[in-house]
Amino acid sequence: MKLEQITAELKTQQAGAAWITTPLNIFYFTGYLSDPHERLLALLIKENGEQVLFCPQLEVDEVKASPFEGEVIGFLDTENALDKYTFTVNKLLVEAEHLTVKRQRELVEAFNVQTFGDIDQTIKDLRNVKSENEIATIKKACELADKCIEIGVDFLKEGVTERQVVNHIENAIKDYGVNEMSFDTMVLFGDHAASPHGTPGDRQLQRDEYVLFDLGVIYNNYCSDMTRTVKFGEPNDKAQEIYNVVLKAEQEAIAAIKPGVTIKDVDDIARNIISDAGYGDYFPHRLGHGLGLEEHEYQDVSSSNTNQFVAGMVITVEPGIYVPDVAGVRIEDDILVTEDGNESLTGYEK
Repeated sequence: MKLEQITAELKTQQAGAAWITTPLNIFYFTGYLSDPHERLLALLIKENGEQVLFCPQLEVDEVKASPFEGEVIGFLDTENALDKYTFTVNKLLVEAEHLTVKRQRELVEAFNVQTFGDIDQTIKDLRNVKSENEIATIKKACELADKCIEIGVDFLKEGVTERQVVNHIENAIKDYGVNEMSFDTMVLFGDHAASPHGTPGDRQLQRDEYVLFDLGVIYNNYCSDMTRTVKFGEPNDKAQEIYNVVLKAEQEAIAAIKPGVTIKDVDDIARNIISDAGYGDYFPHRLGHGLGLEEHEYQDVSSSNTNQFVAGMVITVEPGIYVPDVAGVRIEDDILVTEDGNESLTGYEK
């Protein structure tokens, strides 16, 4: 079905082929994942459905052992990969958000390309709706993220530093088969969490403040991304008021998610709750984003997105309030849009 969508777009745009070079998109279509570094890794999909994968010669055996069933063109470091395949195409669809000007010039010369078009949105639309296998994999990644939060909370004690908690989480989760986090784990204490993208450091945990955890893991190439803000003792009344507003904003936004609902309307629900409580200026980011092979992917859950939710989407919902010298609170869950509503894939208590 993925391949049919690409060939259908080729027909629509009257193009002879698509040229895909983002490693995760190549994995999405072929089942083969590689970081080519400075070398070329590219998937050519022709209008008749034929596929050709260009890869370094040292990876050819791995490609052949992967699910990919098309033609493989291997090349040595001393060779020009495009010289090894004879092909002419009048119009070529490319990932405009990824292709370099240098590579575009090389394609013109090698394949006699006369004009270019974009394949980006077609791929985004495909990746936006997850298959049953993808959903099952993301669910497992979310379960492991829940475990990370549990590990971190159990490690909290007065005097421990943010960096020590981060290191403990990332080391302990390896015992559960996790080899890579989705992004740099964030653990911030008290007023330090008032920086939405703060960097964990030597700040020591004190009694009666909140601790913000923002983390995710990669499981079988799919990501999770969750945030919890937890009590250590009894934070002051102002900090707890902020927490309660964020919790209400998240819960009511999630409750509204179902197929057919406009994405911006859900952002508005959370934003209005926070604004009505007097904290609108302290919520400086969108409500969430798509989640899958990347921790941030299509779609954007914001006040500018007029698209609608569809079944099979996985998105984050993560309202936050960040008041300098007081507290920073963010609560984030990974949400699957179902046929008749939604399901939270992350479950650690709030």
